[in-house]
Amino acid sequence: MSTYKLVCPHCHARMRIRTSEGQHIFLRIAYMQCTNEACGFVARAEFQMTHEMSPSGMPNPAVRLPVADVVIRRQAMRTADDQPDLLDQLEMERA
Repeated sequence: MSTYKLVCPHCHARMRIRTSEGQHIFLRIAYMQCTNEACGFVARAEFQMTHEMSPSGMPNPAVRLPVADVVIRRQAMRTADDQPDLLDQLEMERA
């Protein structure tokens, strides 16, 4: 089960990853499907690692990502704490 909370841009139902394939150590291609059968939207997505936020305790010498600057680290902290999840927002609006 995916831990990503991705929503369909058309009907706002949850999207699920049907299949994915690794292209590179830092890049994964995913094929996603809307869980709303009436909608039927399918899309291709790319998930890419771009910056190191925290160093590994078991570093692999082949892994070289730029270290995230303070702006990126602050965005990650802010997003994790105070950005509402879109699905939660939709459920609140429907209630």
